[in-house]
Amino acid sequence: MTDTSTPRLQHFPIAWFAMIMGLGGLTLAWNRAESLLRLPVSLSPYLLVLTTLLFLALGVAYALKMIKYRAAVRMEWNHPVKMSFLPTFSIALIILSIGWLSVSAAASKWLWITGSVLHLVLTLHIISQWMHQTKFEIVHLNPAWFIPVVGNILVPIAGVQHAPVELSWFFFSIGIVFWPVLLAIIFYRVIFHGSLPERLLPTLFILIAPPAVGFLSYLRLTGEIDAFGLVLYFSGLFFTVLLIAQAPWFLRLKFFLSWWAYSFPLAAITLATLAMYHHAGTGLFLGLSGILLGITTAVIAGLFVRTAVAVARREICLQE
Repeated sequence: MTDTSTPRLQHFPIAWFAMIMGLGGLTLAWNRAESLLRLPVSLSPYLLVLTTLLFLALGVAYALKMIKYRAAVRMEWNHPVKMSFLPTFSIALIILSIGWLSVSAAASKWLWITGSVLHLVLTLHIISQWMHQTKFEIVHLNPAWFIPVVGNILVPIAGVQHAPVELSWFFFSIGIVFWPVLLAIIFYRVIFHGSLPERLLPTLFILIAPPAVGFLSYLRLTGEIDAFGLVLYFSGLFFTVLLIAQAPWFLRLKFFLSWWAYSFPLAAITLATLAMYHHAGTGLFLGLSGILLGITTAVIAGLFVRTAVAVARREICLQE
């Protein structure tokens, strides 16, 4: 039964900004495909405008929640699971900075500075919570824990143009060191402590993002694909194949806002494969790029429609 006893704004989650990550990733994928493959269509400018407008709308909604329902915001920021979604806001800013880089260098720089500084603050806050709080249990662990620290890997993609390269290496190093640490304990959790709750199962797709984005950032920092770069790319590709092979499990899930966890990782591996085609020039990566771009576009379009339906039916932003 739908709970209408409290205003929906009070239960407006920070995880909404995962939608911006997904749409922003799709924008970047189409932009890269249009230039690299000389596609006859040009969707990326429209996607960039749509993503930016949605970010502003969600930002206003969450700002109103912060003003009117401070207790609910504090509860969300201290929740052992929801806390990990706080940096979706700063990552959304970083992704927008990448998207706007070819349109306005000045706008991109301010988005990048704001997003990077905020993301570092959130990284320090959340790691400090992990180290000093006693509220965390193994059942709270899920792949969304990658978001706070591994999200730092995104910074160099636009950062190499906006700041000294050493700063980009700093952010890259944070994410790339924490990635295997969290990967190990996440697999320990799902193997020895039961499957994730249904609501959090889509977050398994986040396993794709760290190596895929790591590959893109490493390529941006070094300018070449070496052995380490190949390890990053192919581990991301393996996680993609592994999770797509489990599609029957995911297709049975009830709709949750967490479905947007499918979106950005798929966009990231699409971008990584386009980069592999650009550097290797082989038909294998060209065909794979087309397949992944089609899958990513279809998935995000479906997510967008399903989310709109859920909003119309008042199925989300409810008390849990």
